[in-house]
Amino acid sequence: MNKPLKRFLTHLQEERKYSSQTVISYQRDIEKFFDFLVREDINMDDVDVIVIRNFLTQELNNGISKRSCRRRLSSLKHFYSYCLKEGYVDINPFQFILNPKSDKRYPRVLDKNQIEDLLVDNLKREDELMLRDQVILEILYYTGIRASECVNLSIQDINFTNRVIRIVGKGNKERIVPFTLNCKKTIERYLKDCRPKLAEKQLEPSNTLILNSDGKKLTTRGLEYILDQIQTKTGNFVGLHPHILRHSFATHLLENGADLRVIQELLGHESLNATQIYTHVTEEAMKQTYLAFHPRAKKKD
Repeated sequence: MNKPLKRFLTHLQEERKYSSQTVISYQRDIEKFFDFLVREDINMDDVDVIVIRNFLTQELNNGISKRSCRRRLSSLKHFYSYCLKEGYVDINPFQFILNPKSDKRYPRVLDKNQIEDLLVDNLKREDELMLRDQVILEILYYTGIRASECVNLSIQDINFTNRVIRIVGKGNKERIVPFTLNCKKTIERYLKDCRPKLAEKQLEPSNTLILNSDGKKLTTRGLEYILDQIQTKTGNFVGLHPHILRHSFATHLLENGADLRVIQELLGHESLNATQIYTHVTEEAMKQTYLAFHPRAKKKD
């Protein structure tokens, strides 16, 4: 390790109070660039825009994601800024470099038929946890709540008369989310036939709505595990994850004409910008449907 890098890492850890893991990430990114300089026989103070672009091109050609490249550029820009201040280099060539544009990544969703098949297939199960798992599926899809919000639901949060759930979201902000009549019936069946058997496994009573197989409060990791097990038990493998059901909820509402601001409120988004991603999802789905089914969409002019 050369002297400038060693002093920079010490600076991050002792003066900037960065975590050890963050410092290691900086070290890896910078050493990756140094390896490139050694192969190209270039000194660190001779780096210019062309050298940096060649490095980025090589990284992208080697399958490194644009996200990782942006992180490395950030690390190197910080490093060279420090080196300029300490007199190791005369300029910081990274200040002139723009980050690679990120690829558009839209949230993955299940279509309505996939959701329906999943719910029907799960009801065919005969094990004692079927009802509990059906409640999870229906609450996540019919309300669009986050995994953390789901596992923290208490029985008192459910208003069966008005068919709404009180959700405590990020920043302890409360919102009210409605649910369907079918979802109401499923929750009532679970509370009557399944939850008492789970709750009796623990000596201390609990108000938590959804319990794990030991009668304890569910964790978000436990929720993800249950969704994975639902796929195994039903034979319906759709890459099930809490986020996918939340994204599907929002996308299907938008496709059926729901106002974007209403969806924002239901999802508990602070900003409308976070909700607008779903407009792109539906536009992309419309484009793919057009290309797949229009009789001349695939024909050349």
